[in-house]
Amino acid sequence: MKRPKLRKASKRLTCHKRYKIQKKIREHHRKVRKEAKKRGRKKNRKDPGVPGTAPFKEELLREAELRKQRLEELKQKQKLERQKELERRRKLDAKRSTAAAQEQTEGKEASGKSEAKKTKKDLDKNAKKSFHSELEKVIEMSDVLLEVLDARDPMGCRCPQLEQAVAGSGGEKKLLLVLNKIDLVPKENLQKWLNYLKKEFPTVAFKSATLLKDRNMQTFSRRRARIDLSRHTESFGSTCLVKLLQEYGRTQNKAIQVGLVGFPNVGKSSVINSIKKDRVCDVGPARGVTKSMQVVRIDKQLKILDSPSIVADRTNSAVTMALRSIIHGGELCSVNLVKAVDAILDHCNKQQVMMFYSIPDFRNTEEFLSLLAQKRGMLKKGGVPDIENMAKSLLCDWTGAKISYHSEPPPSQILPPYLTEDKIAEMQVGFNLKKLEEENSSTVQALKYPSPASSIVFQAVGMTNGKIVKDKVEEEESEWEDLEISHEEEDLMETDDDQDTMEEEEEENNIKEDGRTPMTRNAELGMGQTESEIAESRVANSLSFSSDKAAGEDDAYDFNTDYV
Repeated sequence: MKRPKLRKASKRLTCHKRYKIQKKIREHHRKVRKEAKKRGRKKNRKDPGVPGTAPFKEELLREAELRKQRLEELKQKQKLERQKELERRRKLDAKRSTAAAQEQTEGKEASGKSEAKKTKKDLDKNAKKSFHSELEKVIEMSDVLLEVLDARDPMGCRCPQLEQAVAGSGGEKKLLLVLNKIDLVPKENLQKWLNYLKKEFPTVAFKSATLLKDRNMQTFSRRRARIDLSRHTESFGSTCLVKLLQEYGRTQNKAIQVGLVGFPNVGKSSVINSIKKDRVCDVGPARGVTKSMQVVRIDKQLKILDSPSIVADRTNSAVTMALRSIIHGGELCSVNLVKAVDAILDHCNKQQVMMFYSIPDFRNTEEFLSLLAQKRGMLKKGGVPDIENMAKSLLCDWTGAKISYHSEPPPSQILPPYLTEDKIAEMQVGFNLKKLEEENSSTVQALKYPSPASSIVFQAVGMTNGKIVKDKVEEEESEWEDLEISHEEEDLMETDDDQDTMEEEEEENNIKEDGRTPMTRNAELGMGQTESEIAESRVANSLSFSSDKAAGEDDAYDFNTDYV
């Protein structure tokens, strides 16, 4: 069978339709004529011209023709000027478009370099200026400091500089340890850490609520599948912590301010939200969400201060920097991200990581990231695995609350040098430790914990050195100020050097004449000291913490003291 030819639809109208349209048009014209009659239509009158009987008729006609010629010439001139302006504008637009295209091509090449520099500058400003200053405000204003620790690596979340600053305050400030994210750790491991930490500072077992709605969020009345949100919306240990702080305020007979401090992604803001039972502070998987101090009132006698995270020192190991440092979007390149993931995998059991991610055996970190990216569908064009985004998401998982891993406490407890038995007793004054143990045991029993087989064993490195006090940043001088020195300053420096050398020669001559041996400045100062004072000074020097120690050494209580 032949296919029938397809014809276009005809545009011809039926007679009925055509006559109807014509009738409507006639009626419309009729209405328009009637309205024009009512208004009184004015006809354009023709120019009667110059009458024949008028004197100087020929001269008047010539003047009229000259006027017409002048008007035509003006119109032509205006037309030419408009055309010239249009051509000039077109040329300018063409030049601008070509220049913009060149700038875009050049800018794309230089954008990678400039963006990296800008992000580094912004991060340095945030880390050195705003973060340090806001953290100092919180430490100065608070009567009790809560150091929030991640239960998966509590020793790595402790900052020795902060603890030393509080211990050296002379009992004016108290320090409590809040062990957060206890639901991600096996029960036996949690009890070990509670027994270990309570010997140094009072410790509160805590599980913060992660899915709290904001007051300003819109509520939708759509029917959805029933999901058990009790694990995420409920918090454990909040009532215990509030009662403990309220009782301490009654013993002091004043309203107290409590400051929350800690490294990024340990859950400082989520602790406040779970105590307040509302989303008061911003929370997110990104590091460094809280950038300024925030005051939250619990009751008349209690205020909580949220602080930005402690900035980790660069002398720490690669694992601590990968888990505890503040990372912005464009700070780390792909190489550094892969190195951070590599450092984390080196401190874990390979078989447990393979079982957790259900991935076959891998030779290196890049192969691990490519296998994980293929499994999760994070691919670029052509099916190439996106290693950078995969590394970022994996770091977010390890610092967030997705992966369950645990670290073992040290076998023997050695107190750090800034903590003595008297200091520990001072920190415990004003707190009811018996009630605290009872509440901790009740919270431990109320939660569900992962089995030790499903949790990854993590090798803890030790305490993390942090920068609490803002370093004195000198203003950057221009090149000519650094290189050029005035002649007057050089002359003054030369005269001072000459005077110093003359004085030294005179002293040496006097010593030789008297028959004495030359002594150093330290020896002269130590002449008036007794043997016991000299021994105490030697012990103090041995306990002083050197800032020149190598970054690769893994000592739990070796740190750089920046706090005075």
